[in-house]
Amino acid sequence: MTPPLERHSRPYAASSALGPSKAEVPQARDTRLDVFRAICLLMIFVNHVPGQYLEHLTSKNFGFSDSAEAFVLISGLSAGLAYGRKFVPGKRTATAIKIWRRAFTLYVAHIMTSIITLAIFAGGALYFGRQDLVGEINIRPLVDRTEQGIVAMVLLGHQLGYNNILSMYAIVLLALPGMLFLRNVSSKLLLLVSGAIWLGAGIFQIVPINFLDEGYWFLNPFSWQFLFAIGIVCMMRAHEGRSLPRHPVLIGLAGAYVICSLLWVTGSWWNIDLSFGLPAVLTGFDKTFLSTPRLLHVLALGYLCAVLPAVSRWSSLPVGHPLVRIGRHSLPIFILGTILAMLGQVLLFVTGHDPVWGTVFVMAGIGLHFAYARYLDWLGALSKPPAAIAA
Repeated sequence: MTPPLERHSRPYAASSALGPSKAEVPQARDTRLDVFRAICLLMIFVNHVPGQYLEHLTSKNFGFSDSAEAFVLISGLSAGLAYGRKFVPGKRTATAIKIWRRAFTLYVAHIMTSIITLAIFAGGALYFGRQDLVGEINIRPLVDRTEQGIVAMVLLGHQLGYNNILSMYAIVLLALPGMLFLRNVSSKLLLLVSGAIWLGAGIFQIVPINFLDEGYWFLNPFSWQFLFAIGIVCMMRAHEGRSLPRHPVLIGLAGAYVICSLLWVTGSWWNIDLSFGLPAVLTGFDKTFLSTPRLLHVLALGYLCAVLPAVSRWSSLPVGHPLVRIGRHSLPIFILGTILAMLGQVLLFVTGHDPVWGTVFVMAGIGLHFAYARYLDWLGALSKPPAAIAA
């Protein structure tokens, strides 16, 4: 959730769905997307090491949606920012190729993190003599059916637990040129088509399947693309100089929904049935198909962040701020967080799920996030001319 939807004086760097390339980082940079993206990255890391104390402080404990929804919304905003004004007649093919190259990068990163995850859990099983580790996070089918499992993993037909975000992003990015084309025709048309796909996927359970079992993807790209498309439309609206309406009624409704969601989650009101026989995608809390309560929650939070000046002022941090660094290097930071989270899960497993050990590890991991982002900044500065460094 981030407030880039209003007009501001400073230009923003073009950034892709998982962060900008070094060539796209200008000297004057609106840092708000970076700040909120960094917060999401840190919360994703914390949530991916379940069973430690810091997990209880992340956003998933205070509302229907969590850091994943926020991150996809921010990614849609970033994609609109990076590619929206470039996807014009005469440049569409070049822009589409650039987008698809980015999607392939995410695919390669997904395969790499999956292989490293296998190595971490297999190494833990060997070193600690805990063969039951290979029964965790959906690894067992790969062990039992290795030949089929390798093919399935490469073809995205088998996903390990906590290694399912990048694959979803890659599929959504493949569809981004089509989204931008529809948006150039009409924002309403893009939202209508995207919303219809989201609704159809939820009602008819249309979702990529896993080859080795009877399951399916944990994050359904046919559902999550709708949130991504909403981000694109909002950012392109800002490009056109049209800010979001700041009507007190809208602010009140968004605030009331956020508070209701907070009370619902903290009060564990899950036994209340308000489905009225409607499809689960409209009334449930399913993450795979991005049910309406989750979708509305992240949109309400995003709207409040966009229209409340205090949030905008707070998140406009200097370019050299540690949070900005993390958000600016989001793909390598995300990869680091995934690897550290897998190590943390093994540590918790072999220590009997001791939350103290887990908390210490996660705190150290957060520190490594900041250190790695600083290193990436330093590494990038080595390749810049002295004049750019001085600026």
